Amino acid sequence: MSTNFQSRPVIGVTLDSEEAGGYADFPWYALRQNYMASLAALGAVPLALPHHGELADEYLSICDAIVVTGGAFDVPPALFNEQQSSEQVRLKPARTEFEVAIVQGAMRRNMPLLGICGGQQLLAVLTGGTLHQHIPDALPDALEHSTTVDTENAGGKKRARHDVEIVEGTLLSRCVDSLRYEVNSSHHQAVKTLGAGCRINAVAPDGVIEGIECEGYDFCLGVQWHPEYLQHQQDKHLLAAFVRAAAHYQKTMRSSGQAMAQAMHRLGNNDA
Repeated sequence: MSTNFQSRPVIGVTLDSEEAGGYADFPWYALRQNYMASLAALGAVPLALPHHGELADEYLSICDAIVVTGGAFDVPPALFNEQQSSEQVRLKPARTEFEVAIVQGAMRRNMPLLGICGGQQLLAVLTGGTLHQHIPDALPDALEHSTTVDTENAGGKKRARHDVEIVEGTLLSRCVDSLRYEVNSSHHQAVKTLGAGCRINAVAPDGVIEGIECEGYDFCLGVQWHPEYLQHQQDKHLLAAFVRAAAHYQKTMRSSGQAMAQAMHRLGNNDA
């Protein structure tokens, strides 16, 4: 039986990367399977995106939405005009360079965009925000937001958990249909300030920003936790809403060629 994959929205998913050693003696890509499995289970076609910034437009031409994943690395402080102030900051320049290109390209097209953990932090920075480089240093009274220095792999430990309060009237609140629930937590950085056009959509009990979204876009949202684990019905609802947004984009934008026209319009406005 043949399957018409074009009938299902294609969602590009960014990969993590590691230097030689461990899995292979050459640099290699990596990603937890649940990023892909959770999207596929909800009716999407997940597509892994290798780190070739020069191919960003080509990737975006075959995608209907983008997920920027988390990982055991950080957004370079130079991107928000700061010097590195914490020894805990870990950089992956090639990955960041690619993700900057893919996020900016998706936003120019008004393509649905979901930033998860570090993906949310990158979205905040690219829209004019700043980050706390290391939560324990910046906010010593904060809750435990990570059980380990390696924030993508808890090393067999139980991940930190805490409640989040969802801001009423936000896109996130409409997606999850709840104003409070418990989430997993595995991050040592957090959004400090927002740029113009962004708003907070979720906060932890200690005041740490847990979610943001960008106004003027159909679906441009970031959360600090990992909904791909599908630990609660709200996680499934969030990803399902994202897949629906991707399906809408496929039918109304990509298939008609409007996506590129909108991208060029936004690019022209930015250059003006």
